[in-house]
Amino acid sequence: MKHNLYMYIFVMAAVTYLIRMLPLTLIRKEIKNTFIKSFLYYVPYVTLAVMTFPAILTATANIWSAAIGFAIALILAWNRKSLICVSLFSCAGVFLVELLTGL
Repeated sequence: MKHNLYMYIFVMAAVTYLIRMLPLTLIRKEIKNTFIKSFLYYVPYVTLAVMTFPAILTATANIWSAAIGFAIALILAWNRKSLICVSLFSCAGVFLVELLTGL
C-alpha cells in the first residue's frame, strides 16, 4: 500500500480550514444564549490548562517535586501574587524538594 503524503497534507488542511470557516459562515447573528456564551468564554482557559498541566507533572525528575511546585504556584496565584513571584517560588520549591530527595 502506497501512502501519498500530499493527500494527508490536503486532508489536514481541509479539515483545519473547515473547522475555522464554518462557524464564521453559519453563525451570523449574535449569540444570546448565556450558557453558550459562558462556554465559549472559558474555552481558551481550559485549553491552556489542559496543555499545561501534563507538562507540569512531567517537567521534573520526581512527581513529588512537580506536585509541590504546582501546589506552591496554585496557592500564590490564588492569593493574586505577581507572575514573577509565582514562578520564582514554585521553581524554588521544586529545587528544594529535588535537593532534599537527592534525585
